[in-house]
Amino acid sequence: MRHRKSGRKLNRNQSHRTSMFRNMATSLICSTRPEAGAPNVPKVAGRIITTVEKAKELRPVVEKLITLGKKALAYEENAVQYSTSATRGSAEWEQWRNSERWQQWNAAISPAVALRRRAFAALRSKDAVDVLFSEIAPRFRDRQGGYTRIVRLAEFRLGDAGRKALMEFVGERDRRPSVRGAVVKTIATT
Repeated sequence: MRHRKSGRKLNRNQSHRTSMFRNMATSLICSTRPEAGAPNVPKVAGRIITTVEKAKELRPVVEKLITLGKKALAYEENAVQYSTSATRGSAEWEQWRNSERWQQWNAAISPAVALRRRAFAALRSKDAVDVLFSEIAPRFRDRQGGYTRIVRLAEFRLGDAGRKALMEFVGERDRRPSVRGAVVKTIATT
């Protein structure tokens, strides 16, 4: 019996599921910054297509990673007051490095570094961690949760008739011109 066992197995063993969700999360996060000339560039940034079941299991993984990024923002902002703008290796930087301000900066930034390491342990991609902490976390700074959305597609996979879904970040493209078929008129005020 599967009593008190949460999550879908998806006909895979634990290591396969872990690596599959790691790859899917990395693909979703890295799709927000598409590289020019790379193969399989997404048509819309911040979106992947998968099955409904996989998307439902991937959602908590991605949302926990975004929460790690949001927590790190507060620590990084606190550490800015102790940092220096001197270039590394210069005499001014060496002086800062041997001062009390460096000790304070080190103590303030260390939780953010630990959060980055936790995200890297989950994703195993430096590029994905960089995008997560520099672009995605600041984007969802004021949002309390629900960073992703799953949209079911009308088409099915040809091989096994699996239900396809679109997994994307909630964001700029959310505004719609109509509400349940009724046209909404906007009044421009100047």
